[in-house]
Amino acid sequence: MTTSHTPAPPLLSLLPPLASFDVIDLDELNWALVKWEHKMGPWVRPDYGDQWLYGLRHEGRLVAVTASCALMTPRCAAGLSRVEAFELGRVCAAAPDWCRVAVRLWRMTIYPSLCAARDYQWAISYQDALLHSGDLYRHDGWSRIAFARGSSSTDQRTGRKGRDKWIWGWHADPAVRRAAELPQATIDAIQARLDAREASRHAA
Repeated sequence: MTTSHTPAPPLLSLLPPLASFDVIDLDELNWALVKWEHKMGPWVRPDYGDQWLYGLRHEGRLVAVTASCALMTPRCAAGLSRVEAFELGRVCAAAPDWCRVAVRLWRMTIYPSLCAARDYQWAISYQDALLHSGDLYRHDGWSRIAFARGSSSTDQRTGRKGRDKWIWGWHADPAVRRAAELPQATIDAIQARLDAREASRHAA
């Protein structure tokens, strides 16, 4: 005579998820941005119902955060409008490797969901041209699509001196991304000017 046994559930199924990527609130986002010393500080943009905050947790502990919103101006420096694009405005993590994971998860989950809900085509993200190498977005397949000169301006919301920024863009179609990418010669020329200006500033 044979007897059937119901297999015991795997041990891991009895535990909370090892990792999750879910909605967080503004307090959680800003706690993380301050604790992990994000260069732009807390998220203080006005919420008109068009900002989306997510956190990556490992074993229940917050390890990375992202904040997305509608474009702050009718058109960004890349020429894209609020109808076409939205912004990934913050990516911050407890360690660099978690940043890379968060960007990939965001791009594969939040980006397509918002595009489906709002008919967006592009996601953009500004990166300080002096503080960041761009590797975070380059390694995830984004294209550098514009340069925003800000060093001679002042942020009207914060009063801080403006920053020169590269604009990175993601579009679901690789051909569209490639067509929008700045020529390498243009990138090199801009970077050379930035490097020369920094060298002169430090020499003064």
